Amino acid sequence: MLAPEQFDRAELGETVADEPEKVLDRTIETTLGDIRDEGGENNLKLTFQVTDVGGDSATTEFVKAELARDYQRSLVRRGSSKVSAVITVRTTDDYRVKIQPVAYTTKKADHSQEHAIRREMIDIVENAGRERTFEGLIDSIVEGRLSSAIYNEAKTIYPLRRVEIEKTTLEAHPEEVHEEEETAADVAEEDVDLDDAE
Repeated sequence: MLAPEQFDRAELGETVADEPEKVLDRTIETTLGDIRDEGGENNLKLTFQVTDVGGDSATTEFVKAELARDYQRSLVRRGSSKVSAVITVRTTDDYRVKIQPVAYTTKKADHSQEHAIRREMIDIVENAGRERTFEGLIDSIVEGRLSSAIYNEAKTIYPLRRVEIEKTTLEAHPEEVHEEEETAADVAEEDVDLDDAE
């Protein structure tokens, strides 16, 4: 199984099947460290799903990135705040992605500061989604650029120890997003008809 091109088609591992079709939609989990042969990057778990099978190789697409649980636990400190958000964005090429950033403060922040940090996170993530393709967005998350951008802005609100993207999930492909929009438009038109009938 091969990773997508943005991960340099790295070898993800092998899966056994008596027919190539049986491999389709299978998922494989690995770490960023394994893909890059860098031991220090095992905090980020990546999940890929097989989308195509040709000959002996299967190509995959990115479906999820998640911080390892023990690493997440190691970030929590007594007397500090954990500020998180769940944001769904749509990329320039119409993928829908759910992103969950989290910020850890140096000391306990008050409610208004937490609210301001969360607001900053949401704005930055939404802008990142609006300005990037799916591949570009995933790159900025995996490379740590998105969490750095949040850190640099939000630390002006309250001193931060760390910002991470806790989880990223591919929610819908462009064709699914377009289909939903068409269905929503059909429903909206039906609503109008009902109003007229009264």
